[in-house]
Amino acid sequence: MEGQRSLGAWAAIYATAGFFVLFAALPFAWMILTIFKQDSDLYVAANNPFVYNLPPTTDHLGYLFSDTLYLTFVRNTLIVAILVVIITVIASVPAAYSLTRLAGRWGEGLGIGIFLVYLVPPTLLFIPLSRVVSDLGLKNTIWSMVLVYPSFTIPFCTWLLMGFLKSVPWDIEEQAMIDGYSRLGAIVRTVLPISVPGILTVVVFSFALTLHEFVYALAFVSSSQSKTLSTGVTTELIRGDVFFWQSLMAAAAIVALPVALLYNFFLDRFIAGFTLGAVKG
Repeated sequence: MEGQRSLGAWAAIYATAGFFVLFAALPFAWMILTIFKQDSDLYVAANNPFVYNLPPTTDHLGYLFSDTLYLTFVRNTLIVAILVVIITVIASVPAAYSLTRLAGRWGEGLGIGIFLVYLVPPTLLFIPLSRVVSDLGLKNTIWSMVLVYPSFTIPFCTWLLMGFLKSVPWDIEEQAMIDGYSRLGAIVRTVLPISVPGILTVVVFSFALTLHEFVYALAFVSSSQSKTLSTGVTTELIRGDVFFWQSLMAAAAIVALPVALLYNFFLDRFIAGFTLGAVKG
């Protein structure tokens, strides 16, 4: 009886996990299937949508790369995302350390206040920020996004890092200072190496937040040459009431695949970092 119950429990766990895997993978599978469908196959209601009723085609991929500025959008997105990640890490790491280690009992309240800034909707801020961007002469350039995006990535990532740094014991930092290191030296040689998983989390989160941001990108940039993926793809492939569905799916899948791989690549590092002991013996 015990064996049967154990087998039934494992079967229920695998069935539940399998359901959620299929649920998560279905949108991506649907995108891949749609990319290679001909118009006369996709838009006929009588056709089975889960199979190729007509031979697959790569014409829509060709249209995406040759008749739109998709590669320009990818380049702009990567430039903006990388610069925003660098700015966010440089600002949020010392801010989180200061609030956690140096601000005393006020640090927690200040951290919550910083996080509340992240919760302000972009729809309330894009009008005054548009004035700032215009006065600085950055309108219709990718630098407007490099300037504005840290305003929501830094508060969130600072709050995120504060929670991680609280789990780093004081002992190792104090021991390094007893051994003759300055506070900065102790931070560089002890705190930062242990905090690498948290910093990687900040990198991935800020990269993802930048990648899918839409409101600011739409408000600050109207030139096609300076658009990012979030706005460029929609304006190029949705024209009035005409949707280029296959090319839209291709644009989404090409971006989604490396992001999914990035998350999965860092997942083991996050888990390893949180389970490793910070202090030996």
